Amino acid sequence: MNPTRRLAAQVLAAALSATAFAAATPALGQPTAAPRAVTLLNVSYDPTREFYVDFNQAFAQYWKGKTGQEVSVKQSHGGSGKQARSIIDGIDADVATLALAWDTDALQSQANLIPKDWQKRLPHNASPYTSTIVLVVRRGNPKGIRDWDDLVKPGIKVITPNPKTSGGARWNYLAAWEFAKRKYGGDAKARDFVRQLYENVPVLDTGARGSSISFAQRNQGDVFISWENEAYLLEKEFGGKVDVVYPSISILAEPAVTLVDKNVDKKGTRAVAQAYLEYLYSDQGQDIAGKHFLRPTSPKAQAKYAKQFPKLNLFTVDQAFGGWTQAAKVHFADGGLFDEIYTRK
Repeated sequence: MNPTRRLAAQVLAAALSATAFAAATPALGQPTAAPRAVTLLNVSYDPTREFYVDFNQAFAQYWKGKTGQEVSVKQSHGGSGKQARSIIDGIDADVATLALAWDTDALQSQANLIPKDWQKRLPHNASPYTSTIVLVVRRGNPKGIRDWDDLVKPGIKVITPNPKTSGGARWNYLAAWEFAKRKYGGDAKARDFVRQLYENVPVLDTGARGSSISFAQRNQGDVFISWENEAYLLEKEFGGKVDVVYPSISILAEPAVTLVDKNVDKKGTRAVAQAYLEYLYSDQGQDIAGKHFLRPTSPKAQAKYAKQFPKLNLFTVDQAFGGWTQAAKVHFADGGLFDEIYTRK
Protein backbone atom coordinates (compact mmCIF):
# COMPACT_ATOMS: atom_id res chain seq x y z
CA MET A 1 0.00 0.00 0.00
CA ASN A 2 1.45 3.40 -0.93
CA PRO A 3 1.93 6.04 1.83
CA THR A 4 -1.06 8.11 0.72
CA ARG A 5 -3.48 5.18 0.88
CA ARG A 6 -2.00 3.98 4.20
CA LEU A 7 -2.56 7.41 5.74
CA ALA A 8 -6.15 7.54 4.47
CA ALA A 9 -6.87 4.10 5.93
CA GLN A 10 -5.45 5.13 9.30
CA VAL A 11 -7.56 8.29 9.35
CA LEU A 12 -10.71 6.29 8.48
CA ALA A 13 -10.01 3.70 11.20
CA ALA A 14 -9.51 6.41 13.81
CA ALA A 15 -12.75 8.09 12.81
CA LEU A 16 -14.71 4.84 13.05
CA SER A 17 -13.18 4.09 16.46
CA ALA A 18 -14.11 7.53 17.75
CA THR A 19 -17.65 7.14 16.47
CA ALA A 20 -18.02 3.74 18.17
CA PHE A 21 -16.68 5.13 21.44
CA ALA A 22 -19.05 8.07 21.31
CA ALA A 23 -21.99 5.73 20.67
CA ALA A 24 -21.04 3.54 23.61
CA THR A 25 -20.30 6.38 26.02
CA PRO A 26 -22.96 8.69 27.50
CA ALA A 27 -22.56 12.38 26.78
CA LEU A 28 -21.07 14.45 29.58
CA GLY A 29 -23.70 15.07 32.24
CA GLN A 30 -26.07 12.44 30.87
CA PRO A 31 -27.14 9.56 33.20
CA THR A 32 -25.87 6.08 32.43
CA ALA A 33 -28.40 3.51 31.26
CA ALA A 34 -30.04 1.44 33.99
CA PRO A 35 -28.89 -2.17 34.25
CA ARG A 36 -31.00 -4.60 32.30
CA ALA A 37 -33.87 -6.08 34.30
CA VAL A 38 -33.40 -9.62 35.55
CA THR A 39 -35.80 -12.42 36.46
CA LEU A 40 -35.05 -15.18 38.95
CA LEU A 41 -36.87 -18.48 39.42
CA ASN A 42 -37.21 -19.74 42.99
CA VAL A 43 -38.25 -23.40 43.14
CA SER A 44 -39.57 -24.04 46.63
CA TYR A 45 -41.75 -26.34 48.70
CA ASP A 46 -45.46 -26.03 49.36
CA PRO A 47 -46.08 -23.82 52.44
CA THR A 48 -43.66 -21.01 51.52
CA ARG A 49 -45.87 -19.39 48.88
CA GLU A 50 -47.11 -16.49 51.01
CA PHE A 51 -43.74 -15.93 52.66
CA TYR A 52 -41.91 -15.58 49.36
CA VAL A 53 -44.54 -13.26 47.90
CA ASP A 54 -43.68 -10.75 50.65
CA PHE A 55 -39.96 -11.53 50.66
CA ASN A 56 -39.60 -11.16 46.89
CA GLN A 57 -41.20 -7.71 46.99
CA ALA A 58 -38.87 -6.61 49.78
CA PHE A 59 -35.80 -7.95 48.00
CA ALA A 60 -36.75 -6.27 44.72
CA GLN A 61 -36.98 -2.90 46.51
CA TYR A 62 -33.66 -3.49 48.27
CA TRP A 63 -31.86 -4.54 45.08
CA LYS A 64 -33.28 -1.64 43.03
CA GLY A 65 -32.12 0.82 45.68
CA LYS A 66 -28.66 -0.73 45.84
CA THR A 67 -27.95 -1.31 42.15
CA GLY A 68 -30.65 0.43 40.13
CA GLN A 69 -31.55 -2.94 38.59
CA GLU A 70 -35.13 -4.16 38.37
CA VAL A 71 -35.53 -7.73 39.55
CA SER A 72 -38.59 -9.95 39.56
CA VAL A 73 -38.82 -13.40 41.09
CA LYS A 74 -41.01 -16.17 39.74
CA GLN A 75 -42.18 -18.77 42.23
CA SER A 76 -42.70 -22.50 41.78
CA HIS A 77 -44.16 -24.55 44.64
CA GLY A 78 -45.02 -28.18 45.25
CA GLY A 79 -43.94 -31.23 47.21
CA SER A 80 -40.23 -30.79 47.99
CA GLY A 81 -39.14 -34.12 46.52
CA LYS A 82 -41.16 -33.46 43.40
CA GLN A 83 -39.66 -29.98 43.10
CA ALA A 84 -36.13 -31.34 43.39
CA ARG A 85 -36.92 -33.77 40.59
CA SER A 86 -38.18 -30.93 38.39
CA ILE A 87 -34.85 -29.11 38.78
CA ILE A 88 -32.91 -32.29 38.04
CA ASP A 89 -35.06 -32.81 34.95
CA GLY A 90 -34.24 -29.36 33.62
CA ILE A 91 -36.38 -26.55 35.04
CA ASP A 92 -34.01 -23.55 35.09
CA ALA A 93 -34.23 -22.61 38.77
CA ASP A 94 -31.79 -19.93 39.91
CA VAL A 95 -32.33 -20.87 43.56
CA ALA A 96 -33.75 -23.92 45.28
CA THR A 97 -35.40 -23.32 48.66
CA LEU A 98 -36.53 -26.85 49.47
CA ALA A 99 -37.95 -28.44 52.61
CA LEU A 100 -34.92 -30.46 53.62
CA ALA A 101 -31.25 -30.91 52.85
CA TRP A 102 -31.71 -34.40 51.40
CA ASP A 103 -33.80 -33.04 48.53
CA THR A 104 -31.15 -30.39 47.89
CA ASP A 105 -28.37 -32.99 48.03
CA ALA A 106 -30.09 -34.76 45.14
CA LEU A 107 -29.31 -31.76 42.91
CA GLN A 108 -25.64 -32.65 43.38
CA SER A 109 -25.74 -36.44 43.53
CA GLN A 110 -28.11 -36.93 40.62
CA ALA A 111 -27.33 -34.01 38.31
CA ASN A 112 -24.14 -32.28 39.55
CA LEU A 113 -25.93 -28.92 39.53
CA ILE A 114 -24.39 -27.71 42.79
CA PRO A 115 -21.16 -28.48 44.70
CA LYS A 116 -21.02 -31.09 47.45
CA ASP A 117 -20.25 -28.45 50.09
CA TRP A 118 -23.26 -26.28 49.23
CA GLN A 119 -24.38 -26.11 52.90
CA LYS A 120 -21.13 -24.38 53.89
CA ARG A 121 -21.81 -21.36 51.68
CA LEU A 122 -24.42 -19.73 53.94
CA PRO A 123 -24.91 -19.49 57.72
CA HIS A 124 -26.64 -22.18 59.78
CA ASN A 125 -25.90 -24.88 57.20
CA ALA A 126 -27.78 -22.81 54.61
CA SER A 127 -30.99 -22.83 56.68
CA PRO A 128 -32.10 -19.20 57.14
CA TYR A 129 -35.21 -20.22 59.09
CA THR A 130 -36.51 -23.35 60.79
CA SER A 131 -39.89 -24.82 61.59
CA THR A 132 -41.44 -27.81 63.30
CA ILE A 133 -44.38 -30.18 62.96
CA VAL A 134 -47.66 -29.65 64.83
CA LEU A 135 -51.20 -31.01 64.80
CA VAL A 136 -54.20 -29.11 63.46
CA VAL A 137 -57.65 -30.16 64.68
CA ARG A 138 -61.23 -29.02 64.26
CA ARG A 139 -62.33 -26.10 66.42
CA GLY A 140 -62.81 -27.18 70.02
CA ASN A 141 -60.82 -30.39 69.38
CA PRO A 142 -63.90 -32.66 69.39
CA LYS A 143 -61.80 -35.85 69.15
CA GLY A 144 -59.60 -34.86 72.10
CA ILE A 145 -56.32 -35.09 70.17
CA ARG A 146 -53.41 -34.02 72.37
CA ASP A 147 -50.38 -35.99 71.24
CA TRP A 148 -49.02 -38.39 68.65
CA ASP A 149 -50.51 -41.50 70.27
CA ASP A 150 -54.02 -40.10 69.74
CA LEU A 151 -53.45 -40.43 65.98
CA VAL A 152 -53.49 -44.24 66.04
CA LYS A 153 -56.80 -44.56 67.87
CA PRO A 154 -59.54 -46.39 65.97
CA GLY A 155 -61.75 -44.11 63.92
CA ILE A 156 -59.34 -41.16 63.84
CA LYS A 157 -58.76 -39.95 60.28
CA VAL A 158 -55.32 -38.41 59.78
CA ILE A 159 -54.39 -36.07 56.93
CA THR A 160 -50.72 -36.04 55.90
CA PRO A 161 -49.01 -35.94 52.50
CA ASN A 162 -46.93 -38.63 50.80
CA PRO A 163 -43.33 -39.00 52.05
CA LYS A 164 -42.27 -40.15 48.59
CA THR A 165 -43.00 -36.70 47.14
CA SER A 166 -43.34 -34.26 50.06
CA GLY A 167 -40.57 -32.97 52.29
CA GLY A 168 -43.06 -31.98 54.97
CA ALA A 169 -44.43 -35.51 54.97
CA ARG A 170 -40.96 -36.88 55.73
CA TRP A 171 -40.64 -34.55 58.71
CA ASN A 172 -44.11 -35.73 59.84
CA TYR A 173 -43.19 -39.39 59.53
CA LEU A 174 -39.88 -39.04 61.39
CA ALA A 175 -41.47 -37.00 64.18
CA ALA A 176 -44.08 -39.72 64.75
CA TRP A 177 -41.44 -42.48 64.55
CA GLU A 178 -39.17 -40.91 67.16
CA PHE A 179 -42.10 -40.19 69.50
CA ALA A 180 -43.08 -43.86 69.43
CA LYS A 181 -39.50 -45.08 69.71
CA ARG A 182 -38.98 -43.06 72.88
CA LYS A 183 -42.37 -43.77 74.44
CA TYR A 184 -42.76 -47.46 73.63
CA GLY A 185 -39.13 -48.51 73.31
CA GLY A 186 -37.23 -49.35 70.15
CA ASP A 187 -37.59 -49.29 66.40
CA ALA A 188 -39.87 -52.33 66.24
CA LYS A 189 -42.46 -50.55 68.39
CA ALA A 190 -42.00 -47.38 66.35
CA ARG A 191 -42.57 -49.26 63.12
CA ASP A 192 -45.80 -50.76 64.43
CA PHE A 193 -46.94 -47.34 65.65
CA VAL A 194 -46.28 -45.65 62.30
CA ARG A 195 -48.02 -48.50 60.48
CA GLN A 196 -51.11 -47.94 62.62
CA LEU A 197 -50.92 -44.20 61.97
CA TYR A 198 -50.90 -44.65 58.19
CA GLU A 199 -53.78 -47.09 58.42
CA ASN A 200 -55.74 -44.06 59.65
CA VAL A 201 -54.71 -41.94 56.62
CA PRO A 202 -57.50 -41.98 54.00
CA VAL A 203 -55.54 -40.27 51.22
CA LEU A 204 -51.95 -39.18 50.58
CA ASP A 205 -51.66 -35.86 48.75
CA THR A 206 -48.42 -35.14 46.89
CA GLY A 207 -47.59 -32.03 48.93
CA ALA A 208 -48.31 -30.25 52.20
CA ARG A 209 -50.52 -27.60 50.59
CA GLY A 210 -52.66 -30.31 48.99
CA SER A 211 -53.17 -31.91 52.40
CA SER A 212 -53.95 -28.50 53.88
CA ILE A 213 -56.69 -28.05 51.27
CA SER A 214 -58.02 -31.55 51.91
CA PHE A 215 -58.35 -30.82 55.62
CA ALA A 216 -59.47 -27.19 55.69
CA GLN A 217 -61.46 -26.76 52.49
CA ARG A 218 -62.70 -30.27 51.74
CA ASN A 219 -63.28 -31.08 55.43
CA GLN A 220 -61.49 -34.41 55.24
CA GLY A 221 -60.02 -35.93 58.37
CA ASP A 222 -60.00 -35.20 62.08
CA VAL A 223 -56.39 -34.05 62.36
CA PHE A 224 -53.84 -32.63 59.97
CA ILE A 225 -50.11 -33.19 60.59
CA SER A 226 -48.75 -29.83 59.53
CA TRP A 227 -45.82 -27.50 59.23
CA GLU A 228 -46.10 -24.97 62.04
CA ASN A 229 -46.30 -21.99 59.68
CA GLU A 230 -48.97 -23.70 57.56
CA ALA A 231 -50.98 -24.42 60.71
CA TYR A 232 -51.07 -20.74 61.65
CA LEU A 233 -51.95 -19.78 58.10
CA LEU A 234 -54.96 -22.09 58.34
CA GLU A 235 -55.89 -20.61 61.69
CA LYS A 236 -55.72 -17.13 60.15
CA GLU A 237 -57.68 -18.03 57.00
CA PHE A 238 -60.25 -20.26 58.67
CA GLY A 239 -60.57 -18.41 61.96
CA GLY A 240 -62.93 -20.16 64.33
CA LYS A 241 -62.75 -23.49 62.47
CA VAL A 242 -59.40 -24.97 63.46
CA ASP A 243 -57.10 -25.16 66.48
CA VAL A 244 -53.35 -25.81 66.68
CA VAL A 245 -52.11 -28.52 69.05
CA TYR A 246 -48.45 -28.81 70.01
CA PRO A 247 -47.42 -32.43 70.69
CA SER A 248 -45.16 -33.40 73.59
CA ILE A 249 -42.19 -33.87 71.26
CA SER A 250 -41.51 -32.91 67.68
CA ILE A 251 -38.72 -32.49 65.16
CA LEU A 252 -36.62 -29.44 64.33
CA ALA A 253 -37.29 -28.93 60.63
CA GLU A 254 -34.44 -27.17 58.83
CA PRO A 255 -35.38 -26.13 55.28
CA ALA A 256 -32.28 -25.40 53.19
CA VAL A 257 -31.49 -22.94 50.39
CA THR A 258 -28.92 -22.89 47.61
CA LEU A 259 -27.94 -21.39 44.30
CA VAL A 260 -28.36 -23.79 41.39
CA ASP A 261 -24.85 -23.13 40.14
CA LYS A 262 -25.04 -24.49 36.63
CA ASN A 263 -28.21 -22.51 35.95
CA VAL A 264 -27.08 -19.16 37.34
CA ASP A 265 -23.78 -19.39 35.48
CA LYS A 266 -25.57 -20.22 32.25
CA LYS A 267 -28.07 -17.38 32.73
CA GLY A 268 -25.60 -14.83 34.15
CA THR A 269 -27.64 -14.37 37.34
CA ARG A 270 -25.18 -15.54 39.99
CA ALA A 271 -24.64 -12.14 41.64
CA VAL A 272 -28.31 -11.27 42.08
CA ALA A 273 -29.25 -14.84 43.05
CA GLN A 274 -26.53 -14.91 45.70
CA ALA A 275 -27.73 -11.56 47.06
CA TYR A 276 -31.29 -12.93 47.11
CA LEU A 277 -30.29 -15.82 49.37
CA GLU A 278 -28.13 -13.62 51.58
CA TYR A 279 -31.07 -11.25 52.04
CA LEU A 280 -32.94 -14.09 53.76
CA TYR A 281 -30.49 -13.56 56.65
CA SER A 282 -30.91 -9.78 56.75
CA ASP A 283 -32.94 -8.03 59.46
CA GLN A 284 -35.81 -7.52 57.05
CA GLY A 285 -35.67 -11.06 55.69
CA GLN A 286 -35.70 -12.50 59.19
CA ASP A 287 -38.57 -10.23 60.20
CA ILE A 288 -40.65 -11.37 57.22
CA ALA A 289 -39.93 -15.00 58.17
CA GLY A 290 -41.22 -14.36 61.70
CA LYS A 291 -44.35 -12.66 60.39
CA HIS A 292 -45.10 -15.79 58.39
CA PHE A 293 -44.55 -18.08 61.39
CA LEU A 294 -41.24 -19.43 60.17
CA ARG A 295 -38.78 -19.53 63.07
CA PRO A 296 -36.02 -16.95 62.46
CA THR A 297 -32.38 -17.80 63.09
CA SER A 298 -31.18 -14.29 64.04
CA PRO A 299 -31.25 -13.49 67.79
CA LYS A 300 -32.94 -10.14 67.11
CA ALA A 301 -35.88 -11.66 65.25
CA GLN A 302 -36.06 -14.60 67.67
CA ALA A 303 -36.50 -12.14 70.53
CA LYS A 304 -39.16 -10.16 68.65
CA TYR A 305 -41.26 -13.24 67.85
CA ALA A 306 -40.54 -15.30 70.96
CA LYS A 307 -44.15 -15.11 72.23
CA GLN A 308 -45.61 -16.71 69.12
CA PHE A 309 -43.25 -19.68 69.17
CA PRO A 310 -43.71 -21.95 72.20
CA LYS A 311 -40.59 -23.57 73.59
CA LEU A 312 -40.74 -27.21 72.55
CA ASN A 313 -38.96 -30.48 73.11
CA LEU A 314 -37.36 -30.76 69.67
CA PHE A 315 -34.89 -33.30 68.30
CA THR A 316 -32.92 -33.15 65.06
CA VAL A 317 -32.57 -35.64 62.23
CA ASP A 318 -28.89 -35.97 63.05
CA GLN A 319 -29.61 -36.83 66.68
CA ALA A 320 -32.38 -39.35 66.07
CA PHE A 321 -31.60 -40.83 62.65
CA GLY A 322 -27.92 -40.21 61.93
CA GLY A 323 -28.57 -37.51 59.31
CA TRP A 324 -30.67 -37.28 56.20
CA THR A 325 -28.64 -39.66 54.08
CA GLN A 326 -29.17 -42.46 56.57
CA ALA A 327 -32.79 -41.56 57.29
CA ALA A 328 -33.66 -41.47 53.59
CA LYS A 329 -31.92 -44.76 52.87
CA VAL A 330 -33.70 -46.60 55.68
CA HIS A 331 -37.14 -45.01 55.50
CA PHE A 332 -37.88 -43.37 52.16
CA ALA A 333 -35.81 -45.05 49.45
CA ASP A 334 -37.60 -47.48 47.15
CA GLY A 335 -38.13 -50.65 49.16
CA GLY A 336 -37.48 -48.82 52.44
CA LEU A 337 -39.54 -48.94 55.60
CA PHE A 338 -42.23 -46.57 54.37
CA ASP A 339 -42.86 -48.78 51.34
CA GLU A 340 -43.13 -51.80 53.66
CA ILE A 341 -45.40 -50.01 56.12
CA TYR A 342 -47.79 -48.24 53.79
CA THR A 343 -50.05 -50.66 51.98
CA ARG A 344 -53.58 -50.13 50.81
CA LYS A 345 -55.78 -53.16 51.13
